[in-house]
Amino acid sequence: MIGHLTGRLVEKQPPEILLDVQGVGYELLLPMTSFYNLPEIGQKTSLFTHLVVREDAHLLFGFSQKTDRTLFRELIKTNGVGPKLALAILSAMSVNEFVYAIEREELSKLVKIPGVGKKTAERLLVELKGKFKDVTQGDFFIESKHLPDVKVSMQSSDAPNDEAVSALVALGYKPVEAEKMVKRITKPDLSSEQLIREALKAAL
Repeated sequence: MIGHLTGRLVEKQPPEILLDVQGVGYELLLPMTSFYNLPEIGQKTSLFTHLVVREDAHLLFGFSQKTDRTLFRELIKTNGVGPKLALAILSAMSVNEFVYAIEREELSKLVKIPGVGKKTAERLLVELKGKFKDVTQGDFFIESKHLPDVKVSMQSSDAPNDEAVSALVALGYKPVEAEKMVKRITKPDLSSEQLIREALKAAL
């Protein structure tokens, strides 16, 4: 099992990155809450990882915080929640926000995440409620408002919008819905990461 990687960031295309570890390129899928913490291309970064082995593919997921990976592993143990849906959940909410929603049984907030229907949300509440009550928020989780701001990158005017739409589609939103989410963002000159962040925030 690959549990941790440190290397040079070669490519960033949310929610996927390419990490060069001593000459070997690893493709990783990251939840957006971890993607926001990435450095610039060419810089060194370290990620906790989880390998999912399927008949048709080996998928490697990366996380900036160990607690993100812990929740990811809890999510994929839940009946009806696969790695892609777990990625969407961790992209829509910080770990702290998700646990807060579970403990307060905020079903309406959970069903706004793409792929999470009422039955799945109810299953998450039943299987995960109470699991984190003995862990203090300060020790376990980072709220989204404390995540660092993403630097604006110099790209063509349409590139950030297109990348943001593609990332939202990869996270489970329908193409038309993803386009509408990005178009609703009125702030100018945002990077693709910032657009995704604002779109996901507005969706909840």
